[in-house]
Amino acid sequence: MKGRSNYLCKQRIAELADRSQSRLELDDFSTKSKADVKKLVEWSSITDTGDEGELDWQPLRQAWSMVSVTSEECPGASRCPQGDSCFAERARARAQTSDIVVVNGWLYALDINAEGTIIGEHDVVIFDEAHELEDVVSESSGLAISPTRITSVASSVRAIIREDVISGNFAKSASRLRDQLAPIINQRIELPLNGESREILNELRGRVNEALESLRTIATSDDSAKQRKLRAQSLCTRLIGDLDLALQDRAGYVAYVSGTPERCSLEMRPLDVGPALYESVWSQRTAILTSATIPTNLPARIGLPPEKFDVHNVASPFDYEQNALLYCAAHLPDPAQGNRDKAVHAEIEQLIIAAGGRTLALFTSYARLNAAYSDLSDRLEFEILKQDDLPKMELLRKFSESESTCLFATQSFFQGVDVPGSTLSLVIIDRLPFPVPTDPLMSARREVHGKSAFTAIDIPIVATKLAQASGRLIRTQTDMGVVAVLDPRLVTKGYGKTIIAMLPPMEFTKSNARAQEFLSYAISNL
Repeated sequence: MKGRSNYLCKQRIAELADRSQSRLELDDFSTKSKADVKKLVEWSSITDTGDEGELDWQPLRQAWSMVSVTSEECPGASRCPQGDSCFAERARARAQTSDIVVVNGWLYALDINAEGTIIGEHDVVIFDEAHELEDVVSESSGLAISPTRITSVASSVRAIIREDVISGNFAKSASRLRDQLAPIINQRIELPLNGESREILNELRGRVNEALESLRTIATSDDSAKQRKLRAQSLCTRLIGDLDLALQDRAGYVAYVSGTPERCSLEMRPLDVGPALYESVWSQRTAILTSATIPTNLPARIGLPPEKFDVHNVASPFDYEQNALLYCAAHLPDPAQGNRDKAVHAEIEQLIIAAGGRTLALFTSYARLNAAYSDLSDRLEFEILKQDDLPKMELLRKFSESESTCLFATQSFFQGVDVPGSTLSLVIIDRLPFPVPTDPLMSARREVHGKSAFTAIDIPIVATKLAQASGRLIRTQTDMGVVAVLDPRLVTKGYGKTIIAMLPPMEFTKSNARAQEFLSYAISNL
């Protein structure tokens, strides 16, 4: 089961049949977005599930937003003429009668916040990739108020109330909030909010409440108009609720500005998710937490008392010592020395040639991914697939079909990638995946740990991510290959040994020649 916005909304599809209304809503759309909307409407008549994940092409976000609704918008099945046949509701109904329900961590975290009303009663929960639980619950338990959100609410209101004054007021609030937040991207904000920030949110609350009162007085003559009105009311109500929370003195929360100057957002997240997890999960049901790597301090971070859990280490079925080599390119420049793209790209090129393609190259930023792709895609004779060129599952399908293909991706591919066999013999990680030093939430967590923060916070994150990335290589007992870390800090810094100890037990080398030799041996045994 997935979140509501992952499914087509039959009511939105029905409303698009109203040509005058759909022309109004699609006025600002690009030609590509309009074409995608048309394709999605056609698909709606043949799909059994309405699940976006089943598409074999990637619609633009703007187009998908026209044929779906978020949980904040949806008025509920009982208030919708399409409620009985709703794709999301049918998925939810199947889940309610199933013995086993599979959801992502985000949806389960939302269920915690919704006091169990989404997934329903259950006695046992299994958290896979448990090392992510703290971040997922923290993000889902917080709130975000942005100029983009204000504009979206305004657009929904404008579909019902064509008053320039209300639209203008929303635009003024969005502009004021952007002007306030843009200069302080990635900075924390003191709570409770005060000064101009508080004034802007109070003013916005008044304007949203005014729009909500106006919506309540509007009479609607048909189902489509009624549903647009209900969605607008729901969005206004949710925004008012978040504004009220933001204006409170929220002890234990961290407030900060995320995004870019053009797309900035005021975020508030709980610093400690332990109490919420204990109340809703640990004290209520049996939980099993699994991961290839679980940091030793994870129980404390997620509110698990020592007497409440047992730890079981299950040995890997794979012979990493014989079948995998960990290579650290210690001769490369330290990332702290500045631009090292030329040296890194040369190393990647050499390794890919030695592997005959068969490479998953993982980068810690889109900028470094794009730089490597631009430099190497024409120089190498092998096809290079790039993240976001296709939906993830389609990318992996294409990658797994050809031994000579390479895939360049970012940290979202560190896990959830299962490509066994001869199409993957080399995993490259461009640098140690440290958390962004300026991340405000991480900064607040570091303050809690004081001088031990680097050891308690940063090193477990790096080791866990690196272990997850390394795990992409060996997926069956016959898989072989090399994990190449293009960051000398793995051997030049004292913490390197700690990180290596948390990885699968692979043979280790600093020799490029040994890495190429191992690749040759692995490929000859395919």
